[in-house]
Amino acid sequence: MSATLAAGRPHPLGAHCVGPRGAGGVNFAVWAPDAERVELCLFDDSGRCELQRLELPRCTDGVWHGLLAGAGPGLVYGLRAHGPWAPQRGHRFNPAKVLLDPWAREVVGRYEGELDLHLGHDPADPARPDPRDNAAVALKARVAPALATRRHRRPSVPADRTVLYEAHVKALTMRHPDVPKALRGSYAALAHPALIAHLHALGVTTLSLLPLHFRADEAALQRAGLSNHWGYSPIAWLAPETRYWSGRRGTSPASELRAAVARLHAGGIEVVLDVVFNHTAETDAAGPTLSLRGLANARAYHLDPADPARYRNWSGCGNCVDLGEPRMIELAIGALRHWAEEYGVDGFRFDLAPMLARRPDGSFDRRAGFFAALQADPLLSSLKLIAEPWDPGPEGYQLGRFPPGWAEWNDQFRDNMRGWWLRGAADRAVFAHRFAASSTQFHYQRRAPVASINFISAHDGFTLRDLVSYDRRHNEANGEGNHDGHHHNCSWNAGVEGPSDDPEVRALRARLQRALLATLLCSQGTPMLLAGDELGHSQGGNNNAYCQDNEITWLDWAAADTALTAFVARLLTLRQAHAALRQAQWLTGPQDDPEGHTVAWLHPQGHALDFDDWHDRDSRAIAIWLRARHEPATPRQPPLLLLINPHGAPQAFVLPYGDWQPLFDSAVADGRPATATRAASAHDGRLDTIETPARGIVILVDQAATGTFRPARTVSETIPK
Repeated sequence: MSATLAAGRPHPLGAHCVGPRGAGGVNFAVWAPDAERVELCLFDDSGRCELQRLELPRCTDGVWHGLLAGAGPGLVYGLRAHGPWAPQRGHRFNPAKVLLDPWAREVVGRYEGELDLHLGHDPADPARPDPRDNAAVALKARVAPALATRRHRRPSVPADRTVLYEAHVKALTMRHPDVPKALRGSYAALAHPALIAHLHALGVTTLSLLPLHFRADEAALQRAGLSNHWGYSPIAWLAPETRYWSGRRGTSPASELRAAVARLHAGGIEVVLDVVFNHTAETDAAGPTLSLRGLANARAYHLDPADPARYRNWSGCGNCVDLGEPRMIELAIGALRHWAEEYGVDGFRFDLAPMLARRPDGSFDRRAGFFAALQADPLLSSLKLIAEPWDPGPEGYQLGRFPPGWAEWNDQFRDNMRGWWLRGAADRAVFAHRFAASSTQFHYQRRAPVASINFISAHDGFTLRDLVSYDRRHNEANGEGNHDGHHHNCSWNAGVEGPSDDPEVRALRARLQRALLATLLCSQGTPMLLAGDELGHSQGGNNNAYCQDNEITWLDWAAADTALTAFVARLLTLRQAHAALRQAQWLTGPQDDPEGHTVAWLHPQGHALDFDDWHDRDSRAIAIWLRARHEPATPRQPPLLLLINPHGAPQAFVLPYGDWQPLFDSAVADGRPATATRAASAHDGRLDTIETPARGIVILVDQAATGTFRPARTVSETIPK
């Protein structure tokens, strides 16, 4: 290996093998525009022993670069940046600290937060740099092989057929009895035939995975014997987390993950990846110096203009990445392209997404550079893009304000539907608005109903089972005095806090779970299930289990509620079979579209809902007539009638004209109608009724398939604005 560096090139950033088959050496390019010089540090394979330091010879437009002839894949390296230690000006250069390349595609080592050796500042005097060298324990990058052109056979599930399944690689697979023990918790387990069979049987189309990028767990968690299990503590956006690698000979974290995605694709399952570009694991001014802080602190992060030694904390995690800086946009877009091109990922869910568009003053910019860069990318703009549309910062709640082409987590659907079933809250108008995909938030600039990601539960909050079992959070295991996590859960314990042996309580909880699931999977928009909800998984009332890498979050497959699993599968089969339940266009009522209307909203007595009916908080049962919009060259589908009864007693519904056949009943454990008796209204004007059970949903199908709504009485209402 050469003892000196040639000039090399300033692009692409990171370490890349050059020349035919990578035989021309490795080019290193590091963005550090305020540094006075940058050294490339070479290490042995373990990353513990520093072998050589080579100064990058050139700086072009703020990028330090050099070419190391004779080097190739597998080389372990770190960086040292020389420059001013001037926190009051935003600079925290300290060449005693070896830094991880932000563009690293493979990471060596693990951040040991218990060691204050990772601090760039002197622990005894934060105004001074720490002179101790941390080379032996610092995170390093490993040069990855030259990128090959890969062709990914993406399932490309249409938006109106998409059903998301949010899961954590380890929590999903760690206790699955059919997965070999050596593979549990790993990327390989993710695509085990047993897991793919479950996804197929359930009917989900798209696996939405919690973060897989390399993370550095917070020091406080490590001292408590915990970890950032969810993965929201990133330090290398292009590198896969090594803790999910099985360690099998002949594989690497990258190759194992790539193979898992390919097997999921072969099974028709898409993969969406949760990404965290709002902050990094370097946290606040008291945090470690691991990467960007030591290379370009003044430009990579939002700093307080009045005191640049302090970080803006709009993320709630200590710092905020500044995606107004072009080089940071380049890094984020490069990371996304890497996951999409190298691994075949089909889309991304952006954590605390308003941070992607923060101006220096903290305001949200709908025309932000990051959005423009993403839209201009021909590959990324074609993938599924999902926003978590809130963060803790100013103007942090941005539901419905993301660009066309994006979908967004709809927490208002979550809260309103929880309140509807569990707290007797909300009236028919609120229910109908959320059921119909929240047009107030999403019906603008030609956005479609599928932009609303509907969910009842997600990784952050109660599981479905805990939602009907606990009135209060129980997060004592997190070590934060039960002060962490949401306190507003819209939950109901059915009269007993926690587990119960009372058969009536258990039956009520089961019925409520089924009603919530039926509401989710029959509503317009894009449904998202939390992995384990179909199994009856409980976290013991912990609604913020981010640091629980144990049986609290690991799904207990052996104790699965198989009846509930079958119930969800039946619902999803109905959703895929009946386009009325998953319409790509907004619902229209008879008043808006007399000939092609797709919905009618009815009182249990059969008439159209008037103003008082819509807003009656005491009588909330509602019937919804749905018809799929007819498309040329496709068979006309029969209308459906949904009878929704949130009350604690049975409810009679007068049926509109039609030949109605029961299709689904949420009061039954597996969703099959309790009886095959037809509930049809006669055509001589006599009106028949059907009684629906308490706290349940019944679905009927019109076997006459007339395609035109014929009310029992005049119906001219559309959804209220």
